[in-house]
Amino acid sequence: MKAMIIREFGGPEVFEQAEIPTPVAQAGQVLVRIAASSVNTVDTMIRQMGPELPLSPKPPAVLGMDFAGTIEAVGEGVTNFAVGDEVYGCAGGLCDLQGTLADYIAADARLIANKPKNLSMREAAAIPLVGITAYEGLQRAGISAGQKVLVHGGSGGVGHIALQLAKHFGADVYATGGGDNQLALIEELGGQAINYKTEAVADYVEKYTDGAGFNLVFDSVGGENMTNSFDAAALNGQVASTVSMVELDLTMAHFKGLSLHVVFMLIPMIHNHRREVHGQILTKLAEIIEAGGMKPVLDKLNFSLNEAGKAHERLASGQGMGKVVIDH
Repeated sequence: MKAMIIREFGGPEVFEQAEIPTPVAQAGQVLVRIAASSVNTVDTMIRQMGPELPLSPKPPAVLGMDFAGTIEAVGEGVTNFAVGDEVYGCAGGLCDLQGTLADYIAADARLIANKPKNLSMREAAAIPLVGITAYEGLQRAGISAGQKVLVHGGSGGVGHIALQLAKHFGADVYATGGGDNQLALIEELGGQAINYKTEAVADYVEKYTDGAGFNLVFDSVGGENMTNSFDAAALNGQVASTVSMVELDLTMAHFKGLSLHVVFMLIPMIHNHRREVHGQILTKLAEIIEAGGMKPVLDKLNFSLNEAGKAHERLASGQGMGKVVIDH
């Protein structure tokens, strides 16, 4: 089968097209012909950093985590999927798991679900990693109807899904962005847009919560921005973070009695730990999508499989809006 492989880690030029053996569905797996895949920030980090990240595969490697496609074979013991099913998932591209920048993937059946019927393959391929991340973060932080929820990075890959999910769960949603296009997308998705470049945290907390703070803050920006999340949260509030590799002073979190939820959605793949939960979340996301509660935003540029390097460049450029998708 055709695949884009990397023989060394580095810039986007490291991708090369190659013919590699088509995988076989082992026990508990399904063989999927991939129709589309999407690029996530972690894919670019693995490509650049290699062995500095303990989850990186050994080269030669096929990167890529998200995909949508059609099942062509079912391994022993798999009873909930059949040949011809259209599925989506996040199931490869790290450790010893072959990635999705290829014609086929032998995916663990616990990590996938039936594709939402009202989405194209391209749209479905954009969902898994960001969808699972957003859903897990909101659920762990106890999302409920009537809450005031702040999403940092509301137009980003994870953020634009978290915004829509929070609205679906009945919350009053506010989201930060830094440019006109970002702010317009936040409004289009049903959130109250906040320009973090021109509005101080204290000002928008006063403006939108009468100074009380937000019940739940979903921080998809992370790093040093987490102090803004602590400042924006209500007393005994909840903060969910997807980017927590940072040294922080927790004094503010202590005196506010905050709960911090760190979301690292790759754990089931890396450690083979409770993988079935990802399949369950993807099934729930499909139900929400089919009910009209959520839809992914795709970048306007299209890329083919042999343009994987260009797709990585597009994501890294920061010029895109929505998920970068690769057609197979």
